[in-house]
Amino acid sequence: MSGRQVDRGRLADVVLAAVVGALGTAVAAFDDDTTALDLVLVVLASVALAFHRAAPRAVLAAATVLGTAYVVHAHPGPLSALPVLGAVHTAARVGHRGVAAAGGAVFLAGYVATGPGTQHAAERAGLLAGWFLCAVVTGLADRNWQAYLRQTEQRALEAERTREEAALRRAGEERLRIARELHDSLTHSISIVKLQAGVAVHLARKRGDEVPPALLAIQEASGEAMRELRSALQVLRADEPAGTPALLVERARAAGLAVELTVTGDERPLPRAVDRAAYRIVQEALTNAARHAGPAKVRVRIDYGTRNTTDHTTDHTGDRMGELTIGVDDDGAADPDRPPVPGTGLTGMHERVSALGGTLRAAPRAEGGFSVRARLPLGDTV
Repeated sequence: MSGRQVDRGRLADVVLAAVVGALGTAVAAFDDDTTALDLVLVVLASVALAFHRAAPRAVLAAATVLGTAYVVHAHPGPLSALPVLGAVHTAARVGHRGVAAAGGAVFLAGYVATGPGTQHAAERAGLLAGWFLCAVVTGLADRNWQAYLRQTEQRALEAERTREEAALRRAGEERLRIARELHDSLTHSISIVKLQAGVAVHLARKRGDEVPPALLAIQEASGEAMRELRSALQVLRADEPAGTPALLVERARAAGLAVELTVTGDERPLPRAVDRAAYRIVQEALTNAARHAGPAKVRVRIDYGTRNTTDHTTDHTGDRMGELTIGVDDDGAADPDRPPVPGTGLTGMHERVSALGGTLRAAPRAEGGFSVRARLPLGDTV
């Protein structure tokens, strides 16, 4: 698709140069004073327009020099400005406003200086000045329109990607919730059934009684149900994050984000839900920093506290023992006076933390930048 766009653009450039060249040579041909040198200057100035995408400033310079030389030598009419007008428009279109205005001014100066008759030359110069002003304005308007279209397309793609990510995240959370419910309810109940059936079979055999077939069937069916349930739970939990916050930091560095990681406290295995929530919080915070902070530095701090969680006293850092503390700060462009509207990412972080009984603060910092602070209770089991 991009190859076709390039071919079409090149064809349009050639057509533009051909049309301008045809008009310029046709006008020059009707002038009895036109020489071969004049025709060469017109043709070369027009041909230069075919390369305006690759080198807009060079094309403007060539068209201005050739066009000015033509008007100085032949004293033609206003249509002689067409190649320079095209070059001024295309230069302004890519953002070279000053160069475009300078090129138009040089051509107008040459046209006025060699014009036949002061009043007549002034009238034509005024007409051409209006043309050049229109060329610059339309070039800038086209540039702004193209930028608007690109931004609109980017927003649409970003919105679509965000919706897909939110849908996948919520689907994954729902699967994990179902897995937890199955584990907490069915696994316990089936285990009790299997245990009771096993005890009954053992007592019957110990007394020398014949074990009822129904009891054996219950024992076998409960064991099979446990195996099937474990398989189902593995499938439901297959989308759990694979990795650690440290791996997320390394990936962010590889993508060009300046990230610093600090880990304090007694690092140890975390409960599954806390580990998963910590991973997602760091992932979302780094993603937001990469999107919105610009060329900023990001600091990630993870504090495990201490292993002693019985009395829930405070340590020297002020953090409660038995909590995992996560902090992600950046020195980007966030402004405390203009807090961002929470999107799906921040909403998802709040939901995860609230589900675990923790607290989350995500807001711009007073000194600039954005800060994410999460506290997740570890509970009594690890």
